[in-house]
Amino acid sequence: MRRWLAAVSITMASVLGLAACGGGGGQTAQSPTASGGGGKQQVEVFSWWTGPGEADGLQEMRKIFEQQNPNYTFFDAAVAGGSGDKAKALLQSKLQASTPPDTFQGHAGAELQGYIKAGNLEDLTFLYDELKLKDVFPAQLVEQISVEGKIYSVPVNIHRSNVLWFNPAVLKDAGVAGAPKTIEEFVAALEKVKAKGKIPLSIGSEWTVTHLMENVLLGSMGTDAYNALFKPGADWNSPQVTTALQNFAKIMTYAGDPQDDWQPAAKQVADGEAAFNVMGDWAYGYFHNPPDGGLGKTSKTDFDWAPVPGTAGTYMWLSDSFTLPKGAKNRDGAVAWLKVAASKEGQDAFNPKKGSIPARKDADQALYTDYLADALKDWSSDKLAGSIQHGVSVNQPWLAAINEAVGLFLASKDVKALQQALSDAAKSNAQ
Repeated sequence: MRRWLAAVSITMASVLGLAACGGGGGQTAQSPTASGGGGKQQVEVFSWWTGPGEADGLQEMRKIFEQQNPNYTFFDAAVAGGSGDKAKALLQSKLQASTPPDTFQGHAGAELQGYIKAGNLEDLTFLYDELKLKDVFPAQLVEQISVEGKIYSVPVNIHRSNVLWFNPAVLKDAGVAGAPKTIEEFVAALEKVKAKGKIPLSIGSEWTVTHLMENVLLGSMGTDAYNALFKPGADWNSPQVTTALQNFAKIMTYAGDPQDDWQPAAKQVADGEAAFNVMGDWAYGYFHNPPDGGLGKTSKTDFDWAPVPGTAGTYMWLSDSFTLPKGAKNRDGAVAWLKVAASKEGQDAFNPKKGSIPARKDADQALYTDYLADALKDWSSDKLAGSIQHGVSVNQPWLAAINEAVGLFLASKDVKALQQALSDAAKSNAQ
């Protein structure tokens, strides 16, 4: 996941950067040659998918791409380290030098606006029309990734931000009957856990607190009011925002000692040290995967999940997507890759390995089980809200200002100052 300082210092960093979306070991990819073996043209696909699961999913899409396009060979330009931050820094230097990869990974939504405003990306509306993607992607998703009627990326997956992870045994011991459904029920449950001497709410490094805040905003305000916050002229000084931030401040009084990042905070829940953790659904893989890649815990016994209180019926989303840079060496090859990334076959090959769900509405549901089955069902029916921390609703300068405001709040606990700082950030950076 993106670290706090990285979000501020890397101009084009992602809210997912996300553990959900990358960051394993390995080396920076070398530049491809003009053509591959046997005279095949290489297609340079730039990402930060090098870790377990994500790299496996990418390879599944690669197989489909090369089977469908025998004249092309896939060049994996994935860059490891920094959970995507190193990749984005290198990408920025390549774009500035006018040597873009043929296609690169980015988070759909406001994160891409810097590239769009700099003139780095081609409009992909032609591809949406050719493949009829507006019929297979949810209408709200298409709306939220459109910029002045144009679309600049193809979402290959969907992750969910608004997940409340909890330990069933800790809740039972505290007399809490299941996951709380409202903010008021959440505060009451936190108080009961505190009385039992357990950590009511685990948190990680500072970016996880922004992640928590976006969820409390959504749970307190409702979907429409939350989404309206990111439109020009939005009033961040409204009474609704005040109430939401007061709820956030109250909930934070139940937080345990900050952990180094999201994983140790999630582990506190899995190990029965803490009752609740608010984190994106990439935590499912961490809980569920075998000990060589996760905690090897059993769902519904060692950990369980529910929508963050107040957010049932809404899917706070973030998405990995691929783009078409202007000046790509192999534009036709890049378009061929985008067609695979957009396809039902490609998304169903990629996502079960990645631990995410497809952006498409026509996925093969049999491939998605346990948590992913719940996510797939909700994605097809819920309202959508874009994540702040993970690149959907705000651009990078706006996110940096929000993170700074949250950091100052952690020191001062001053809700009024937090609200004013968020209002100032919106006025300065609203798209």
